[in-house]
Order: sequence, then C-alpha cells, then structure tokens
Amino acid sequence: MRRLDAILDDLQTFYGVLAPPPRDPFTLFVWEVLSFHSSPCKRDGALAALKRIRALTPDAMWRAPQGKLEASVALAGPYLEQRLRALRTGIDVFRRSPQLPAVIRGPLAAARRALKPFPQLGGSGAHHMLLFAADHVVLPVDARVNRVGVRLGYAPAVADFRRSSRSVRNALGRELPPAAEAFRRAFLYLSHHGATTCTEADPHCGVCPLLDVCAEGARRTGRTPPAG
Repeated sequence: MRRLDAILDDLQTFYGVLAPPPRDPFTLFVWEVLSFHSSPCKRDGALAALKRIRALTPDAMWRAPQGKLEASVALAGPYLEQRLRALRTGIDVFRRSPQLPAVIRGPLAAARRALKPFPQLGGSGAHHMLLFAADHVVLPVDARVNRVGVRLGYAPAVADFRRSSRSVRNALGRELPPAAEAFRRAFLYLSHHGATTCTEADPHCGVCPLLDVCAEGARRTGRTPPAG
C-alpha cells in the first residue's frame, strides 16, 4: 500500500464519509466563494440557506431579493461584501456564457481558458471546478492541502505558496492513480483535515490520526519522529 493510501484510509476512518463539493458548476462556484475564510460548517449552512430561497442557479440568484441573499451569504462568516461582489461577477459570467458547463467538461486547455474570467477562483478554485464539475484529473492544492502536505513531508516548507503548492501537487500526484475519483478523495480528506485538525496556528496534534507518520506532529508533541 502506498503511503498516501494509508493516510487517506486513516483520515476516512477518523472523519467518516465526507460529503463532496457540488458537481453542478454554478453551485460549485458558489461553494467556492462561501468557503473563503469560512469553516466547513458555516459554508454548508450558507449554501443550505441559498438552496432554501432557491437561489442556486445564475438566473435565480440574479432575481433573488437582496435582503434574503445577503442574509444567506452572511452565514458563511465575515467578508460579506467581498463574497457578494464575487457572486455578482460569477452570475454575470454564467449568464453570458450558458455553454460554460459543457466547455469545462471538454478539452483541458479550453476548459482552463473558460475559467479565466473568474479571478476570485484563483488556481486552486479553478482546479476544484475542473476536478469536481468536469472530471479532469487535476489536484487542487489550497492552503489547507498545502499545509498538510508540507507537514507530512511531501514538500519542503517554503514561503512561496505557488512553489510549495506545485511541489505538494506533484508529490501527491505521484502516489495517486490517474482517476478523477481518486483525486477527489485525496483533496476532500486532506483539505478537511487541514480545516479541522491540522490547522495553521494551533493544530490539534494530540488527537490527529496521522501523528505516527507526521514529523511536524512529532516535533510539536515531543515524540520520536517517524522513520523516513
């Protein structure tokens, strides 16, 4: 068994079965905007609220009463105005490009170009869209996945996030079969772990299911570092 397979199995045992991000491109875009500086619980609460007011299509969100839209988005936490601006940009792009869902499911180069009008997605957000909404075999590496990957020794700790995330993506990708489902599982559990246990400022190493294979966890808890 590859090391990453064992890591993902341990995370799944610890967290249980996690719900994946939405597969619908627009709903996934909204999920991404709500995830910004939010917890999974708050993000999911905001998404559920938008679903209750039936505002999860571009046209429906464009027509939604402003007060109800703001109240729903506010459940994700701070940065309300930034989230609303990002959503307005996305609504406009989706309404002007109704063929976008089909385009991103096509050839990868064209799919990447089609996502460029979404600057708020960034590289990781675009990869979310390509993987979860379009089945392209790409691994999103957000700050959480990058942090977990570095702490597990998949890449050295460097200040340049783009360089670090590229190293983590390449290292993890070498241990994954070339299948979208495998890449989705890897992202889902590593990112969730980074959000809930392997946090940036105060990681909960004492309860971490990966403590025995994590040199950073060993350093923080005074344990013997894992071999290799």
